[in-house]
Amino acid sequence: MGYDLHIVRGADHYNNLAHQISSDEWLNYVSSDPELTLDPQNGSHFARWSGCSEHPEPWLDWFQGTIFSKNPDSAIINKMLSIAQQLDAQVRGDDGEIYTSPTEFHHDD
Repeated sequence: MGYDLHIVRGADHYNNLAHQISSDEWLNYVSSDPELTLDPQNGSHFARWSGCSEHPEPWLDWFQGTIFSKNPDSAIINKMLSIAQQLDAQVRGDDGEIYTSPTEFHHDD
């Protein structure tokens, strides 16, 4: 098991289809970012990140309107924050917390 962080739009991203990140948006973003490379053997939306990470093969994947990574280190969280900014989205944890930096987050109340 692990803890996922998600790049999402809105607090209720799973139930608001109009605000979800589309698979085409994700694929277009990956093709425009030289640090990301699709890895189809792990799925049609799975991308490897070439940045410096404590993980040997850092990755991001898209599923049902969100982009996610499991147990990301601070370098991957930074990358996720950058992607979120480009996609007019935010980085949220499994418990709903919003990340504003790799080490700072807050909860919507």
